Amino acid sequence: MSRNIRVENLEQTPIEQQRIELVERKGIGHPDSLMDGIAESVSRALCRAYMEECGAVLHHNTDQGEVVGGETIPAFGGGKVIRPIYVLLVGRATKQFNGIHIPTDTIAIHAAREYIRTTLTNANMEQDVIVDGRLGEGSTDLRDVFRPCQEHKPRANDTSFGVGHAPFSETETIVKAVSDFIDGPLRKKYPAIGQDVKIMGLRDSDTISLTLAVAMVGRYCSGIREYLELKQTMADEISKVARKHTSRQVKVDVNTADDPDRGSVFLTVNGTSAEMGDDGSVGRGNRCNGLITPNRPMSMEATSGKNPINHIGKIYNLLATQVARDCVAQVDGIDELYIRILSQIGNPIDQPLVASAQIIPKAGVKFRKVASEVEAIIDAQLEDVTCITGKVINGELSTF
Repeated sequence: MSRNIRVENLEQTPIEQQRIELVERKGIGHPDSLMDGIAESVSRALCRAYMEECGAVLHHNTDQGEVVGGETIPAFGGGKVIRPIYVLLVGRATKQFNGIHIPTDTIAIHAAREYIRTTLTNANMEQDVIVDGRLGEGSTDLRDVFRPCQEHKPRANDTSFGVGHAPFSETETIVKAVSDFIDGPLRKKYPAIGQDVKIMGLRDSDTISLTLAVAMVGRYCSGIREYLELKQTMADEISKVARKHTSRQVKVDVNTADDPDRGSVFLTVNGTSAEMGDDGSVGRGNRCNGLITPNRPMSMEATSGKNPINHIGKIYNLLATQVARDCVAQVDGIDELYIRILSQIGNPIDQPLVASAQIIPKAGVKFRKVASEVEAIIDAQLEDVTCITGKVINGELSTF
């Protein structure tokens, strides 16, 4: 059975040889990432409830939603919440099946609140955040496309595409590694570092500049002196992490908009700009590989919150990213690889309209040597495409 796989030799300048490269990551407490995480947690909760109540995952999409910024008065040693963050949950979900009523809004609100509680660990969930559930029902035609999920392969709910690339460049690797370092050991050591951390990486030839916007938590910071000392500590520690991944020059700047003489610094009550009027939306931040990479092909689809059974905006983006990584890990001689997979609504998800692989072979490597191996990996992963569903429900795959 042909799966419309196309493998071609891509003749372009590899990313490491381009002069300018930009890479961005929005941390887990950034309003956009916060809404991505909420949307995905709601979808996973609905999946589990559907399976428990009905024996199968039913049609839903929770990839719509908004974090509406609140208002606070931050202060060293404390601060006050004046207006709480408001979270609106919208989208669609099956609410009745064979006489069984599923309390989708209750499930969604509980999942959202639990995700916020574990992510914004400084927030008082009784006072600082309001969560409002307004899930609708799915449209009849799309539910009909979804219905045959008991067949060998589900049918695509849309004509859409997913993209992925591998390997990460040095700059991409550094931005992700720095983010993981901040969310792990650094915040444990310095709780004044909030969850809202945006990292912008610029590589200009052989100089990598990292600009970070870090929401500091006032209750853990006694004054401006400690704040400035922590900024310097962060810059020093992040530089060490970055230099593990590159021999290029690295520069790190933290909270460059601060004006200490005027007392204007990035200080928060709970560690997120969402408490200070910044709004967030699903799909406006990181792609499913955890980064925003304007030098690479990207999809505009929001991956978080879409159902993991047949929504191509989720499945093909996750699959393309996984295929690209596996090909680079398993096939010798690939410098860069780009995967694009296009569906056609109503067709089985293992039968895309096209699965495209663009390869930049390493110097001296024959294209034909790697092309057949890449095609075989794509074919095998399309055959096993439904494994994406289980990994998503179990939280094994990140969507942002």
